[in-house]
Amino acid sequence: MRWNWQQPDWPAFRYDAAALRPIEDRFLKGAGVAVGSLAHLDDEERQGLTLSLIAQEAVDSSAIEGEILDRASVQSSVARHLGLKNDQRRANAAEAGAAELMASLYQDYRAPLSNAMLFQWHAMLMNGRRDLADIGRYRTHDDPMQIVSGALHAPKVYFEAPSSSSVAEEMAAFIAWFNASAPDGAAPVSVLVRAGIAHLWFESIHPFEDGNGRLGRALAEKALAQCLDAPAITALAEIIQRNRKAYYEQLHRASLSNQVDVWLSWFADSAVAAQQRTIERVQFLIAKARLLDRLRGKINPRQEKVLLRMFAEGPDGFKGGLSAANYRTITEAASATATRDLAELVALSALRKEGELRYTRYYLSLGA
Repeated sequence: MRWNWQQPDWPAFRYDAAALRPIEDRFLKGAGVAVGSLAHLDDEERQGLTLSLIAQEAVDSSAIEGEILDRASVQSSVARHLGLKNDQRRANAAEAGAAELMASLYQDYRAPLSNAMLFQWHAMLMNGRRDLADIGRYRTHDDPMQIVSGALHAPKVYFEAPSSSSVAEEMAAFIAWFNASAPDGAAPVSVLVRAGIAHLWFESIHPFEDGNGRLGRALAEKALAQCLDAPAITALAEIIQRNRKAYYEQLHRASLSNQVDVWLSWFADSAVAAQQRTIERVQFLIAKARLLDRLRGKINPRQEKVLLRMFAEGPDGFKGGLSAANYRTITEAASATATRDLAELVALSALRKEGELRYTRYYLSLGA
């Protein structure tokens, strides 16, 4: 009995709820901060943030599995599904499918989970695929569903899921629990515990031929949204992508037993970090609006173009900072003009300067 689903207590996950309560409280408090911060944005800014978050989550979730999507194309596709104005960009099949899934998750977060919903999600995510026998339905192949790593000549079995013949029964139990554990269900479960168990349980069953990781993270987002009663998309996939090795290690450890305190603690920390990342983005937009308002009438079109380009990089800004060469490239300004423009932006406390000579770099000064 190597795997969790082979244990006699499956799927009775065990954990210390009291030990997790402080971080649950922190997450709920953070949700209040996020809502309060959003109130400072106008409708256009909120719309832009929503599209950005949804698109980034789709891109990061796919990147965890090694699939690279174009963020702008995904965002444009999400906007179309939500009926919002955005740049009309062509999206390939994978980008369009990922966007449709995230838009559905955002719009229908309150809806109970069902086989039909999961089949629809899977069909969206596998849009354009021709190499799979089972799309929009649970896997049916006779071969073991294994996650392996290492060289082809010496593969290491990282995890083996239940056989295809037992998936329907396993998923029936999972779906019943997911709906019963919702805030308005028969047996509510606290927010981070529910989302963490939902992700682990789904990954343990691995019900589809492909796409299980992305669908499992979507389920975690659905659980969070239902518990907060808000169609919020957090930066969960972004945080997991940044810590991908630890993520897979934690899932592997959790697949060996139904004592899941360590997994839930790791997942809860990730969820709080994702929430904080979202709050940072909201506060970044607020700071952007305040800075541009303060500079209105004081800067020239070149300076405004550069500031907007820097803002487009998000809270992390230009990697390594903005150089004078960057400024000249963005604005096509002469060297002396770029030097003068940058000095003025520093004097206006729009930028802060670090380093000297050719090592000089400029960063947004959002605390001013």
